Amino acid sequence: MADRYDRFDDDDDDDRGGRDRNGVDSDPLGLRRRRGSKKKAPTFTQEEGFAFDYKDPQQLRYFLTDRGKIVPRRISGLNAKQQREVTLAVKRARNVALLPYTSTK
Repeated sequence: MADRYDRFDDDDDDDRGGRDRNGVDSDPLGLRRRRGSKKKAPTFTQEEGFAFDYKDPQQLRYFLTDRGKIVPRRISGLNAKQQREVTLAVKRARNVALLPYTSTK
């Protein structure tokens, strides 16, 4: 009977609240912590006639991680068409050096 519960050792404390051994957040995008409903898209994307503009890097930074990666749809809350538009705008902004390809760490 005891051998059935041996794999559930309480000796090592792995419940650190999403942080690894060095205290660094092991899930910076919140992919594993999210439970429940889908994240809502930003309100400015819901406005009538809204379009992503590659010449506005402040608007596009909302959809980039701190490392410079484009945030996926399931995190940003955009629909498929908006996600394609934001991807195209980010790539154009990177091409004309308005946004970095990677972070400078």
